[in-house]
Amino acid sequence: MKYPRAQIAKAMIEYFGSDIRRIEHALRVLHHADRLMADYSPCDPDIVVATALLHDVGIKPAEAMHGSSNAQYQEKYGPAAAEELLRKTDFPPEKIEMVKNIIGNHHSPSRYDYKELELLKAADLVVNRAEKV
Repeated sequence: MKYPRAQIAKAMIEYFGSDIRRIEHALRVLHHADRLMADYSPCDPDIVVATALLHDVGIKPAEAMHGSSNAQYQEKYGPAAAEELLRKTDFPPEKIEMVKNIIGNHHSPSRYDYKELELLKAADLVVNRAEKV
């Protein structure tokens, strides 16, 4: 895959458009995920990049349909939105299902035992706490 970060970041930025807050949040989560990756080894860097950048894409349809960015709605709409964005890139198709599982469980207890999910939750928590200050 050529330039996976750039392709996925570009897709995410175009998706959120003028919603700079969501774009900045995703980039901060990616930054922290990168820093934490060694602590969660072994994990798939492609999955980490994709989930960090796309974990909140469910917010856009949630707000459009329900006027809310509630975590439950994010997990409901995020996987399909992420898949649509990833299919526009060179992201390996065989990894998309795992990305969807992670995005669909990043706010709640999960039935999946993925290191990448644990990492995403940790990185998102760090960023969410910093943003509330």
